[in-house]
Amino acid sequence: MVSLLLFIITLSFTPSNIIGVVEEFHNLNSRKAERTFIKNYQESVDPSILGYVLAIEMKQSEYSYNPLKKFKTFDEAKKRLNGLIERNPNDIHLRYIRLVLQEKSPKFLGYKDFIEQDKGFLIKKLEIVDDSDFLDIYIYNYTSL
Repeated sequence: MVSLLLFIITLSFTPSNIIGVVEEFHNLNSRKAERTFIKNYQESVDPSILGYVLAIEMKQSEYSYNPLKKFKTFDEAKKRLNGLIERNPNDIHLRYIRLVLQEKSPKFLGYKDFIEQDKGFLIKKLEIVDDSDFLDIYIYNYTSL
């Protein structure tokens, strides 16, 4: 019983806690920090956390000098993120991440297909009081909502 209680307490204070991951994601300020973030969370089984990892992987494409490599890196992570959303269509974090990426990515990358769908989803979620309400401020600050 004591070991179970310690395990639960440990889980609640680990950096993989989604609130901590979201805060860390938004405070990344260097290529090195981004790589560390990817390394720390790429093995997560939580789809929400994997979405943040994929967003940073897409951002990593900006550091490549080779335009083909840039596009390939972005496109591969984009496909993985879209697949993750197909498997988890009601995950607010995934929809938020995808909307941010679509709104911030250059037009020539052609990543604009789900903007209205994701906005509609997020608008509905913003109206509901639930355990994801901490994300609302990020949604308002980093998207056009």
